[in-house]
Amino acid sequence: MSTVPIHKDHNEISVEEFATLKQKVLEARDLSYSPYSKFRVGCTLITESGQYVSGANIENASYGACICAERTAISKALLEGNRKFKVIAISSDSKEPISPCGICRQFIREFGPNVPIYMFGADGSFIKVFLQDLLPLSFGPENLGVNPQDA
Repeated sequence: MSTVPIHKDHNEISVEEFATLKQKVLEARDLSYSPYSKFRVGCTLITESGQYVSGANIENASYGACICAERTAISKALLEGNRKFKVIAISSDSKEPISPCGICRQFIREFGPNVPIYMFGADGSFIKVFLQDLLPLSFGPENLGVNPQDA
């Protein structure tokens, strides 16, 4: 049984932002390149400035070169000059909402240690968790003597 607090609200964003986020994250699955696993994952985040940035998982025949949807979306946002995020959402074709993998949790931690994560099922149902609940006692820039604001 999970001890992670599960939330069903979207208090961090408006009703309109939530509706747009939901639509975009479910559509982001269509961007997936997953010929091997057939497991499509989409991610959409909202930047601090209100921009929506989407990404999807991209597989590779060597498997180790695959990249998850969350890392694709965050990398895209960073390359567009966005370093702070209001929320991150993920979706897949699974009936149940999916959770970010361990690598993605650490990647999210680098750029959004307090970000809420909305996890959607294929039908649009969702739950919300906070990164600190998924990755307690995490390692970040401050552990290396770097102020996260200066990184």
